[in-house]
Amino acid sequence: MSVYLDASVLVALFTHDLLGARADAFLRTHSPVLVVSDFAAAEFASAIARHVRTGAIKVGDARRAFATFDAWSARAAGQALTTSADVVSAAAYLRRLDLPLRTPDALNIAITQRIGAELMTFDHKMAASARTLGTTVVVC
Repeated sequence: MSVYLDASVLVALFTHDLLGARADAFLRTHSPVLVVSDFAAAEFASAIARHVRTGAIKVGDARRAFATFDAWSARAAGQALTTSADVVSAAAYLRRLDLPLRTPDALNIAITQRIGAELMTFDHKMAASARTLGTTVVVC
């Protein structure tokens, strides 16, 4: 089983987020093939930077999170590059008008579908939309 990790999971895993323990336990129990896209990595960086700006974490902690994430993703996760086809698919999902999707979530779903993986997210609205679009969502 291949599992695509979105930014909500990545942030939980590499900060002191309470959801990190749930994600870690699932990954240790199931040992799936993990996939992280360049887009999810950028979202991860954005979230960590936002935590620094809001004072939720210190600069040193952010730098450690980046270093740990980079080393882990090079060692433990497959990489998926975002393609123009992913953007086209995401736009089609957004144009349906029946899903409460924002562009980043639609793009993550499109990447997940293209690579034939299951989606792991803590975002309940995104998970519901992904299921509607035929994507299997990992529950942890």
